Amino acid sequence: MQNIRRSFWGMMMLMTLLWLIAEPPLFQPATFGAVRDMTVQYSGIIAMAVMSVAMILALRPRWPERWLGGLDKMYRLHKWLGITALVVSVLHWLWSQGPKWATSLGWLARPARGGRPPLENPVEQFFMGLRGSAEGLGEWAFYAAMLLIVLALIKQLPYRLFYQTHRLLALAYLVLVFHAVVLTKFSYWTSPVGVVMALLMIAGISAAVIVLLRQVAADRQVEGTIASLHYYPGVRALETDIEVPRGWPGHKPGQFAFATSSASEGAHPYTIASAWNGQDRHIRFVTKELGDHTRRLREKLHVGQKVKIEGPYGCFDFANGQPRQIWIGGGIGVTPFIAGMQHIAEERRTHPDSDRIPAIDLFHSTADYNETAISKLKADAEAANIRLHVLVDARDGLLTGDRIRATVPEWRDASIWFCGPSGFGEALRKDFAAHGLPVAERFHQELFAMR
Repeated sequence: MQNIRRSFWGMMMLMTLLWLIAEPPLFQPATFGAVRDMTVQYSGIIAMAVMSVAMILALRPRWPERWLGGLDKMYRLHKWLGITALVVSVLHWLWSQGPKWATSLGWLARPARGGRPPLENPVEQFFMGLRGSAEGLGEWAFYAAMLLIVLALIKQLPYRLFYQTHRLLALAYLVLVFHAVVLTKFSYWTSPVGVVMALLMIAGISAAVIVLLRQVAADRQVEGTIASLHYYPGVRALETDIEVPRGWPGHKPGQFAFATSSASEGAHPYTIASAWNGQDRHIRFVTKELGDHTRRLREKLHVGQKVKIEGPYGCFDFANGQPRQIWIGGGIGVTPFIAGMQHIAEERRTHPDSDRIPAIDLFHSTADYNETAISKLKADAEAANIRLHVLVDARDGLLTGDRIRATVPEWRDASIWFCGPSGFGEALRKDFAAHGLPVAERFHQELFAMR
């Protein structure tokens, strides 16, 4: 999370600094009209910068994943950028339109306009001729983008509608690029802020075209075949085993992939609940009935069906060098640990004398219970020589930091890996931080919320 904040605020500070360099009159006495013009320019630059970076992140690029802590963290940054674009764009619109309203109501005196000096630069003359179109199209694109961003933030919106509407932001972005190029102060384009803006918008345009053509991460996709399906009624979860061809590069335990079973639904992210075996070439997903899409999977999927798999992604891979680890899986959040246990079991079989495997306690806290699913979990834990602690809420009460520390006296030397409800994870993080654990380095939480 720290690198997400650093990236976000670093970008905001950089764009602000570059704008200040390009706008020296800011520090001189100015009229209201001059302040308005500068504020409109600044808010426009910030809005386009964050929208451009959000557009780039929509491609799910590999290169920033390790720095940001995984694709799940990149999507959190993508969400922050979207919210920032929403807020700053509204301020930009208000500063642009508000003085006009105030003047029409008689609250502000109409500014005296003198003759403009003739424009000598042919490019600036060309842009001047496009101002009317840029203002009109930009205003409608602003309304569309704001509506689409608000819809994306509404969790109750069915995923298939989110998928179908969110792609339209790429189209609104392209119109807003035209708006920004024409209406940005012409002198900015020869300054550092203009150069950075141009690079960001060129990258953003490329990303928008890829999104509109539905080619996001096309080179990381393979077509698999559903080999088996098993439903666990007690926990309302479906286990899907998929055979993947030679194009799948393999995955580390704890990583996830996007699966597409219906073009209208789009790609859904699922944690991979199996270790990778290059000879067997199967991957397994366990999906709980939590939303409109996952509730219908049992009806829609069948053995032999083709499924598009994209990935793998994520840095929740249990690799940090601590001799002691504590794994905590809340509900369906236990899935990355299933893959982790299977991987360790294989490591113990092939390298029985290895001292690289840390001592691990796995806590599985769940409100639902299924004997078959828990038996499989126990078998995986036994094969990996991992201490498993299953806590059913109604029977055992809630899992707390105190209970974990009492069960694992060596917790101060451990790293903690959490996957489950975000509120539960944040509560545990704060609890362990209050007891002196360096959570910034040793509390790892997967933020598995992609919208």
